[in-house]
Amino acid sequence: MELALYHPELGYYARADRRSGRAGDFFTSVDAGPLFGELLERQLSEMAAILNSEFGIQNSEWHARIPNSEFQIPNSFDLVEAGAGNGQLSADILRAARHGAPVFYRTIRLHLVEPSAAAREAQSAVLGSEAERLISSGPVLPESFQGALIANELIDALPVHQVVMREDGLREVYVGGGRARLALVEGPPSTPALAEYLNRIGIALQPGWRVEINLRACEWMREAAQRLRRGFIIVIDYGHEALELYSASHSSGTLTAFHRHRSAGPESPGLPSWLQFPGEQDITAHVDFTSVRAAAEGEGLQALGFLDQTYFLLGLLPPEFGNQQSIRNLKTLILPGSLGSTHKVMIFGKGVGMPALRGCSYKMRVT
Repeated sequence: MELALYHPELGYYARADRRSGRAGDFFTSVDAGPLFGELLERQLSEMAAILNSEFGIQNSEWHARIPNSEFQIPNSFDLVEAGAGNGQLSADILRAARHGAPVFYRTIRLHLVEPSAAAREAQSAVLGSEAERLISSGPVLPESFQGALIANELIDALPVHQVVMREDGLREVYVGGGRARLALVEGPPSTPALAEYLNRIGIALQPGWRVEINLRACEWMREAAQRLRRGFIIVIDYGHEALELYSASHSSGTLTAFHRHRSAGPESPGLPSWLQFPGEQDITAHVDFTSVRAAAEGEGLQALGFLDQTYFLLGLLPPEFGNQQSIRNLKTLILPGSLGSTHKVMIFGKGVGMPALRGCSYKMRVT
């Protein structure tokens, strides 16, 4: 999975600056138009107001058009997007801030984190005039930042281990075979961390169950939490709590390949889909939000919200929302059975207390 997705020359993500959209292999919230970024900007501006509470600025004042000579710019706000691709989401956020919250816009320091060199090269053109806010672009998180980190559909694409329970114990699934044909082979687990992971969340797999374990997701979450000095982390992805993810309903695993808007998972006959055409298709697995949350809390973060994308975005809608194009885009983002219910939003805070965020108006609502 690591090689197929991230090999610097042959990897799926390395060879193109964009893989989503109607001309790509899958569809994301960003592909529904700028509305997703515009709504995220409303949440981010509220977060910036919380971080700058010592200035006595109300959230509504971020939207004031105050001349530079009459306003002391508050503390800078690091906006970090992990898995940024060509920067389209950040561009949508920045344009919304420039037009709707100019005070907030002037505080933003943008950091784009993206392993693909091809995608990084495209970022300046996608950002356009908003590139003035870009501070850094590279493959790793900034060493230290204060503000907010967004990870939209990042964790599901981090390489996973696949394991299967047999009568004689846990086995790991490896890729084997020859040059002409890849195949799956079973062997002893590569690390005791796999069994420890399942024990930690209280999961007992039944014989024959095949599941994925994303050790990398927990490592990434811990690293992000350590580098955040103060502020927020927003994780948006599809997945479940551990008790649902590691249950009979998902006992064949969730590892899936996407190609031209068609997915093929463990139910595919013959050679597993993710072994076909390596480097030519996306590979993904559902996120274990229980373990992601535990990793964050272990590094001092507080969970502020966990809800379907539907309810998160509904909480961010402006009172004047309503033109026809925006309504069509909104339906794409929130309708049940699609992005709205499959995608979950988990929000963490550090050094900010337990604020009542606008995006969490609907509390903990997960389907």
